[in-house]
Amino acid sequence: MPPPAQLPTRSFSDWGLGLERPLLIAGPCSAESREQVLDTARGIRKHAPQVKVMRAGIWKPRTRPATFEGLGEPALEWLLEARAETGLLTFTEVATAEHVEACLKAGIDMLWIGARTTPNPFSVQEIADALRGVDIPVFVKNPINPDLQLWMGAMERLAHAGITRMAAIHRGFSWFERTPYRNSPMWEFPIRLKAAFPNLELICDPSHVAGARARVAEVAQQALDLNFSGLMVETHRDPANAWSDAEQQLDPAALGALVDSLIFRQPTPDAVLGDHLQQLRDLIDQLDEEIVLKLGARMDIAERIGEHKQEHNVAILQPERWERIMNRQLQLSKGLGLSPAFVEAFMNAIHQESIRRQSSVLSGTGEGVSGSQG
Repeated sequence: MPPPAQLPTRSFSDWGLGLERPLLIAGPCSAESREQVLDTARGIRKHAPQVKVMRAGIWKPRTRPATFEGLGEPALEWLLEARAETGLLTFTEVATAEHVEACLKAGIDMLWIGARTTPNPFSVQEIADALRGVDIPVFVKNPINPDLQLWMGAMERLAHAGITRMAAIHRGFSWFERTPYRNSPMWEFPIRLKAAFPNLELICDPSHVAGARARVAEVAQQALDLNFSGLMVETHRDPANAWSDAEQQLDPAALGALVDSLIFRQPTPDAVLGDHLQQLRDLIDQLDEEIVLKLGARMDIAERIGEHKQEHNVAILQPERWERIMNRQLQLSKGLGLSPAFVEAFMNAIHQESIRRQSSVLSGTGEGVSGSQG
């Protein structure tokens, strides 16, 4: 097997498509009709002229077969007509070699690999083989589940096939924990990807992270604060009646208001200490939010354990179980620069809160006790 490929280092400005940072992409989740595509494109051009690329799903990978799965190849012509009228570049998702061939034949400008395809090495390799020898920008969405190696591996397969214009799209991760988002942002994953490939352009899809119109702006600004290279925002002429992802799409006027409200950061601190310090603080803020969300999910599970113990008349106090948890975390912390005293104090605080939640379930009083959590 060949060694991991060095990913391309060309920036948007080197792509020859008139693209530059910040790259703004907008368009409907799905192409539903010629009129819908053209009306949405016109609205984007009118209300958000900063947008350079129009996205639309032609083939839609859906969980259930009875749902709308896209209109397929005929819809490519609508994107081309929108480009001819508005100047917006065309962008769609591919999942098979046949999709790639249809897009290349039609003259689509840019392609992306979706979150359901990225984790399948066979599918990614099929797409890479179909693109071998073709000079076209390809964006790779993160896999649905938080697996950095699969994300990196997909891009390495494309690089081995000779793709030199590549970028990554962060659309959040499906996870068991309860969060305010449709997909947990888990910002640490795109941050680690950027650390591995510093010159890789990174786009955020705040629509899929948020899952609701009211949160799109918040997620978009978080991404820009973390030095992302651009945004891809789902935009529909009539979001309430969209055939897919109706809850998270904006209309063109709302897209324009969003773009105007955003603060676009300088891509580099230019040796200005204040800018660099703010970037680091923004990163800490995002990671702190992730920690709180994960702690909330852990406590929910602890409470469910308490309910299970109550049903089966099992005692809360299980010292052997807690000793195993503590030893495992102390072992994990080695090499991470965390002192054993800090890890022990942190885990004990989590333990006490878990016990309080469990004892509240068992006693019905809401008052926790000290002990060992199962």
